[in-house]
Amino acid sequence: MKIVRYQTPSGPAHGAIQADGSVRALKGSPFEKPTLGDSAGPLDKLTLLPPFDNGKTICVGLNYIKHIEETNAKRPEFPLLFMKPRTALIGHGANVVYPKISENVHYEAELVIVMGKRGKWIPRERAAEHILGYTIGNDISARDWQRKEMANGFILWGKGMDTFGPVGPHVDTEIDGSDLRIQLRVNGETKQDSRTSDLLFDAAHLVSELSKAFTFEPGDMIWTGTPSGVGPIKPGDEMEVEIEGIGVLRNRVVAEG
Repeated sequence: MKIVRYQTPSGPAHGAIQADGSVRALKGSPFEKPTLGDSAGPLDKLTLLPPFDNGKTICVGLNYIKHIEETNAKRPEFPLLFMKPRTALIGHGANVVYPKISENVHYEAELVIVMGKRGKWIPRERAAEHILGYTIGNDISARDWQRKEMANGFILWGKGMDTFGPVGPHVDTEIDGSDLRIQLRVNGETKQDSRTSDLLFDAAHLVSELSKAFTFEPGDMIWTGTPSGVGPIKPGDEMEVEIEGIGVLRNRVVAEG
């Protein structure tokens, strides 16, 4: 199932994408074997929202081997984490706002794990039971702020500003995320091109290891890190993150104010 979240006159709703490109509303919780309801219309006519935004958004840094090498960083011994606030999350088609307080903003294509079941101290061999599916993220980063923060042992400004978390367009509940091609294009030009098999810590490891510290709940997201090839964006640019078998997340950059 491909689960999408969209805006209706009465508020956000979840639906399932059909083979013909239409969306049918979901009856019941998307985490508890929902059934199909009425038609919500063609997918391209809906205003899409982040698939989920009511849980934790935990992000992993330096988790692609080639990205570690291009930054001349030391290979982490454990997942390096930061978080994004709810106000950073936006859906497919929404604008990324280039903030007035930054002069160096970058894109970062990411595979995102969406949790579907509550759990703590989850064994690696049972991690898949707790994963609802996978979606696409773009970890927008203000490098000037990020570097100032990291020099002092912190990180939030550079990763958590408003609209710095495009995610979607939907969650694929059936795909295997272990070896998928992941690409990012800016104005049609390919900037990142890798495979999720280059991850240092894979999905099962991340779910198991992080659950030792955090109780996972349905709707929580783990952003698994970005591959090599990160670079700058500017107002007017259009970004596309494509992950094989999942789809394309598209967002435009606009200047603040």
